[in-house]
Amino acid sequence: MAGKSDLTVPMSISAGIHIGFIIILALGISFDDKPKVMQTAAASAPALKAIVIDQQKVNDRVEQLKKQKQDVAQQEKARQAELERKALEARREREREQEKIKTLEIQRKQKEQETQKANDAAKAAQAKQVLEKERADKAEVVRKQKEQEQKAAEDAAKKAAEKRKQEEAAAKKAQEERQRAEDERKRKEDAERKRKAEADNKARQEREMAEAMAAEQDSLSKTRNRQVLSEVDKYKAMIIATIQRNLVVDESMRGKSCRVFIRLAADGFVTTSQTLDGDQVVCRAAKASINKAGRLPVSPEPAVYQQLKEINLTVSPEFN
Repeated sequence: MAGKSDLTVPMSISAGIHIGFIIILALGISFDDKPKVMQTAAASAPALKAIVIDQQKVNDRVEQLKKQKQDVAQQEKARQAELERKALEARREREREQEKIKTLEIQRKQKEQETQKANDAAKAAQAKQVLEKERADKAEVVRKQKEQEQKAAEDAAKKAAEKRKQEEAAAKKAQEERQRAEDERKRKEDAERKRKAEADNKARQEREMAEAMAAEQDSLSKTRNRQVLSEVDKYKAMIIATIQRNLVVDESMRGKSCRVFIRLAADGFVTTSQTLDGDQVVCRAAKASINKAGRLPVSPEPAVYQQLKEINLTVSPEFN
């Protein structure tokens, strides 16, 4: 126990000295300027005489403590720098957040404005649609009214047209009946006139034939001393004279002629008459004259008839 007590005291003293040095270092007290005091304190402390203090170890410890202090200071400085960095970063982050919030707020306000504009536009479009629908409804009502009016007008026009058509049909029917009655009357009158004309014409032809024969005989007797006509020439002359008597002439025929072909039966009946060439007006008149005559003079002698049964004659209108 005594040995242990002897070791405890020096260790306590040594520990106290070390703690003192630490306190001195902590308070910034330098030992370089006060070596003598420590020596004096060491010389004056009877308990320290037994302890041999290694000055180099103390210095090393002091350096170690200084380094530790510097490390602590650097760590503290680094910690402070990190804190400042983090604070700066946090401030910048807050600024970014605030800027983002401002941007979002601006976007929100813009979106609200756009939404408001869209709502206003939608309301305006809806109001426009309502107005257009009202106009369309009014236009539809007007259109239907016009359609009804047009339909009524068309129905009235159709009825009027049908009535007019019926009236026209009735008038046409009455006109047709009147026309048929008139045509029947004219037909009867024409038939009567035709029968009368045919009878008159036949009587006239017979009379003219007799007159022609008498005239021809008279003419032949008068010209017998001057010229003796052959039987053929004589009957040709008689035929031409008969055609001339029945020929209806006008001034447009003056100086014009027409050649005709005639085929005769044995009794002088004209079986064929045909125009060959010449003035059309004269040709029509000559054909009409031949048809009107019906019969032409022929000789009773067969030899003369053979020469006259198919003859070509030239008809030239004569003017007094």
